[in-house]
Amino acid sequence: MWPAVLFALLAAASNALATVLQRRAARTVPLAPGLRLGLLVDLLHRAVWLGGMLAVVAAAALQALALSLGALSVVQPLFVLELPFALLIGRLLLGGRVSREGWTGVGLLVAGLGTALAAAAPTVGTTHAPLDRWIGALVACGAVIVLAVGVALRRPAGAVRAAAFGASTAVAYALTAALMKDATHAWQHGGPGEFFLTWQTYGFAAVGVLALFLMENAMQSGPLTASQPVLTLGDALVSLSLGVTLFDERVRTGWWLLPEALGVALVLWGAVRLSRVALTQDVVSGPVTAARP
Repeated sequence: MWPAVLFALLAAASNALATVLQRRAARTVPLAPGLRLGLLVDLLHRAVWLGGMLAVVAAAALQALALSLGALSVVQPLFVLELPFALLIGRLLLGGRVSREGWTGVGLLVAGLGTALAAAAPTVGTTHAPLDRWIGALVACGAVIVLAVGVALRRPAGAVRAAAFGASTAVAYALTAALMKDATHAWQHGGPGEFFLTWQTYGFAAVGVLALFLMENAMQSGPLTASQPVLTLGDALVSLSLGVTLFDERVRTGWWLLPEALGVALVLWGAVRLSRVALTQDVVSGPVTAARP
């Protein structure tokens, strides 16, 4: 399990680098009242965003390695560390100082994650889910994404819109990870040929692009304090649910639910505090400006 944890942490750090680069680029294009289908086209003209995409590719490769070696319910929750990594990377690359509130948020998030995972003690299940389980998971996740996007589109720019887009992004990221885990099973058992023939490969690619698109809209729609906590906690919880329902991973219940709930609360508290830090908002979101020619 430890190699999976190491690769997951490296993937989270690479994602954090991508976050610093991509989300700053996203704030250089004009805000639109609805879903902007041309948003990614605009971003393709920005070198910073392209650099972020290279980091995304590296993160995806590391994530695939982690998922092939460990449980989805362990690997994906570790990605809540992306926000602290983004804060620290932003400080190194762009300067600035991490405030006491920022360090407190990092401590709360790390402590909460450790508490929740230690209490839950997820077990490694299967590496492949049958089609009937996938149908239920795809329908459920798709319905939640559509509902959340619908709520976002009915609201003006602001906290509710950003939170709704953040929720849809969280579900899309968790579903991407689950599909990737099943695709890595195909690679391990049938090599590249089976990997490129299985529908899960094209599924995680498509849902991953959707998640990226939804995240960019979340960052443009409102304050980081509204979208980031929902995204951070939602991704972890949905991933844990998919690990249990799709891959027969197991977590402890009974009185263990108390420390698990405490850990979740600490993660949420830490994410909220981190999203309020001025350096985090500058690094992760940045000001809205007019589009550059």
